[in-house]
Amino acid sequence: MPQLQFPFFPDGMTHITPNIGFKKEAGKIYYFCGNMPVFSHAEDDYNSFRLFISQLYVNGSATQAEISKAFGVTSISVKRAVKVYREKGSAGFFVSPPRRGPTVLTPDVLSEVQKLLDRGIEISAIAQEHHLKKDTLKKAIKAGRLHQSKKKSENLLEVSTKSERTAVDADAPMGMGATNIMERVSASIHQGKSAIISFRPAMDVPNGGVLLALPALLATGLLSHANNFFRIPPGYYGLDSIFLLLAFMALARVKSIESLRYCPPGEWGKLLGLDRIPEVRTLREKLANITLVNKVTEWMSQLWSHWMADMKSALAVFYIDGHVRVYYGEQTKLPHHYVARQKLCLRATTDYWVNARDGQPILVINKPIDPGLLKVLEHDIVPRLEKEFPPVTLEEVVKNPKFHRFTLIFDREGYSPQFLLAMKQRHIACLTYHKHQGADWREGEFTCCQIRTVGGNIVEMQLAERGIFLSNKLWLREIRKLSEGGHQTSILTTDYVSTMEEIAPSMFARWSQENFFKYMRENYSLDRLVDYETDSVPDTTQVVNPQYRTISSEIRKKTTILNRTLAKFGSVNLKGEITPKKVTEYQQEKAQLQEKIAIYQADIERLKIDRKAFPTHISFSALPKEDQFKQLSIQSKHFIDTIKMIAYRAETAMVQVLREVTSQQDQARRLVKGVYDTEADLVPDEKEKTLTVFLHNLPSHSADKSVQHLCEEMNKTETIFPGTNFRLIYKMGSGLNPRLPEF
Repeated sequence: MPQLQFPFFPDGMTHITPNIGFKKEAGKIYYFCGNMPVFSHAEDDYNSFRLFISQLYVNGSATQAEISKAFGVTSISVKRAVKVYREKGSAGFFVSPPRRGPTVLTPDVLSEVQKLLDRGIEISAIAQEHHLKKDTLKKAIKAGRLHQSKKKSENLLEVSTKSERTAVDADAPMGMGATNIMERVSASIHQGKSAIISFRPAMDVPNGGVLLALPALLATGLLSHANNFFRIPPGYYGLDSIFLLLAFMALARVKSIESLRYCPPGEWGKLLGLDRIPEVRTLREKLANITLVNKVTEWMSQLWSHWMADMKSALAVFYIDGHVRVYYGEQTKLPHHYVARQKLCLRATTDYWVNARDGQPILVINKPIDPGLLKVLEHDIVPRLEKEFPPVTLEEVVKNPKFHRFTLIFDREGYSPQFLLAMKQRHIACLTYHKHQGADWREGEFTCCQIRTVGGNIVEMQLAERGIFLSNKLWLREIRKLSEGGHQTSILTTDYVSTMEEIAPSMFARWSQENFFKYMRENYSLDRLVDYETDSVPDTTQVVNPQYRTISSEIRKKTTILNRTLAKFGSVNLKGEITPKKVTEYQQEKAQLQEKIAIYQADIERLKIDRKAFPTHISFSALPKEDQFKQLSIQSKHFIDTIKMIAYRAETAMVQVLREVTSQQDQARRLVKGVYDTEADLVPDEKEKTLTVFLHNLPSHSADKSVQHLCEEMNKTETIFPGTNFRLIYKMGSGLNPRLPEF
């Protein structure tokens, strides 16, 4: 349905063309040609306005662009007015559009229904008796074709059903769901404050369960620092509404901004206290304005400090790992990365995540050009962590020389004796897998230990410990775990304080971060692009030298062939009865293999000498033109990733509350997801200043009981809905039903 575009009438004389202008005075619009008035109409007489602008265009007095610019209307509005004038003339603007006559509520039916209403019969009973829809009768009452007693109309309290709201949204003159016309016009003309947040009684609001997460979202810091770092131009939608919408989208598993095209805008607007949510184009414009000024990193730092405050009281443990995001687009040719989950080398970019011991995300660092885990640890992550923890004092070192401030856990990619030594000198403990694990230890060295996992469960592990002295004079602890199949997993650590029973579960709980990546990919669309923008790579960025990479690739291929040949050389033996013929064949085969081994070894040595002539890394500007590329824009992606982190932390907080009462611990997260999908009734109370959210019942009584406990815990927070003074109250069941006696 075409949207109604209201004209823009500023005070004072405004020129349409150099010779034609208009002026608003005392509620009327006067049009002038030179100094002579030629036409006038009331300010709210939209039909006369359309008549005049169509005559201007048809007579050649003004162009479409001049009319659109002067009055602030769209070009399509002008085209429609001109079409009406050319086809129907001046009278076409003042003729009511033809409407279809009543097909269901005929005069006879109206008369019968009115008699029943006068007798006090319920609408539902009348609808059933005459085979009508309740909504049809309610619309007729609203239009004045039927009349209900005052007592009955008060009983309904203007409670809207989903079908009623759908009909109203479809008939909105400014577009689907845009029913708040006055505030929208005011925001468009005066560029004033954002729309007033207002709730009305509503039944069966889809995804109403996401409102249950609002206290957790606010406690996690969704809006705490937003106004300090971000600004958007004045308009109908405020900054808080945009942040809440993005968080609710993440919790409701709306995969992308484009997916909002298939969500009812009016119903989602009810969750925010608005008539509708912004359309996709508007939301993208808001997102571009938010990320226009590079403040996302500063906002992330504030959230980081807020989350770290809860971890400083205990000995902190951090998991660090890179997550490869595959890029299938054609905007740029990114470098290839090895994607372990697909076992392929694909064009991709890398994000580095820092997670707490329980898997909670704390920080994400976007690296369009991947420098490697060691570089990110040394230059990005460790400096930030050191700022959050107090520096080491001489008294602490004297008291306990083995003291460490916090612990870093990472995989084999971060193994480096030099890095481990540097961290030890800065009193930072490290845990990683042994990159060059030696021979297996005797099984007699392993002892059965009772281990308490991060989740609180008690398990048994076969553990053993030795010391290892590296070439750089660094003494490490090596702890090994013996699996049932006889495999030994080696862990190296500079944590000289914790016992091996404490270190082992911390290391093996690193899989919580891998599980986090998988969950975020499947539920929060972690790998999805936010926009398709690209940025230039700074010329000083260090990248791998293509010539060095090519020669290294050849060395790896030759080395693989050499190892296979060596294995084959060792497997050639004399078997069975030894005869002169067998000895001759044996010697010939050995000689041929030895000749190939010598050739491969010579080739590898030659390639290594050739590789020394090229630097490992070069600046991006030194790359050949055919190897240069553009990086993906990261500002919008970083911002949306931060919103998703907040949503995940809020969801996890709710899961932890549910686990206090549910018997199936592993089903708590699935139950929370079910809550987000459920419908809810919204009941505002102006007198008590409360907004009660009635969550509809879930599929089982046990689930209802668990969620009831969650509602009680959320009610204790006494959360105020942002932008209002309404306190949120959560209850189970349906709170709005016109049949209930209190309504």
